[in-house]
Amino acid sequence: MDHFSAKVLAWYRDHGRHDLPWQIPDPYARWLAEVMLQQTTVSAVVPYYHRFLSAFPSVQALAQASLDEVLASWSGLGYYARARNLHAAARLLMERHAGVFPRTADEWAALPGIGPSTAAAIVAFAFDVQAAILDANVRRVLSRYHGVAGRDAKTERLLWGHARAHTPADQVAAYTQAIMDLGALVCRKTPDCSACPLADGCSFDGEEAPPRRPPKPERAVYMAVIVEPERGILLVRRPPRGIWGGLWSLPESAALASLPAAVQALGIEGDMGEPHPPLWHVFTHFRLSITPVRVGRVSRGHGVAEGGDAMWYKGGTPGPGMPAPVRRLVNQFLEAS
Repeated sequence: MDHFSAKVLAWYRDHGRHDLPWQIPDPYARWLAEVMLQQTTVSAVVPYYHRFLSAFPSVQALAQASLDEVLASWSGLGYYARARNLHAAARLLMERHAGVFPRTADEWAALPGIGPSTAAAIVAFAFDVQAAILDANVRRVLSRYHGVAGRDAKTERLLWGHARAHTPADQVAAYTQAIMDLGALVCRKTPDCSACPLADGCSFDGEEAPPRRPPKPERAVYMAVIVEPERGILLVRRPPRGIWGGLWSLPESAALASLPAAVQALGIEGDMGEPHPPLWHVFTHFRLSITPVRVGRVSRGHGVAEGGDAMWYKGGTPGPGMPAPVRRLVNQFLEAS
């Protein structure tokens, strides 16, 4: 164990996080947590982790579930490709490994949605296998400590080299959590260097230029809220890939003028109301304006039936998997109807 990892572990014993619900030597729990934690904070993940684990307590249960059930339990956490990949990986684990979890990072990295850092974290936490991680928090610690800047291939190789060099052969799970916690709690974007156990040897001089963040581009979409008193609101399934892939949503159009045609294509005849105030939703790379338009007085002779890619929804929990902003709109109109 080198000086770096010894100091990180000593700091972790007194200041790190020891009570996270997934801090158990269970590969299923660690896998689920590591996937959920991709691009999502611990505080946001905890309630979804409990809900998802309650619904699918084992890899067998997850593999046997339908994608709709999985997406419904994931609904609201965002980045839905993670849920689709998790479901696909569970089925591969059952088919190829008979439900026995691999013990090497390479085998985990061969599964959908699991990169090298996530794979290393799973085997380090679940099996205490020596494997280096390089998530965003660890990258920030190592970049500052070693004075490495940039995002090119050479920088990537340097950082992975440092990550491997500092990962000890013993206490791997504790060290992995420790270096992650140090980045999340101390070496943040605005660091607290006075609380850092590595401050004496760190190359960071406090002059790191903040990245320039151009304004997020904006997109607009118009969604039809088709209401029938006895059946509820009409939902349609989104394409399997792309934004909100495979989730249930409202019929939509990029322009208000073309929304009636999108509604009629579903076999619906009704009265288009005035646009309601838009709801804004922020993605990683853009902001989306969602303008709902209520469609009432729906013809009883319309051709939409439940099943396939359309369904009527009257509310209730947990309901089908819907994007969080769409669920808010649907609940709002159901309460008003």
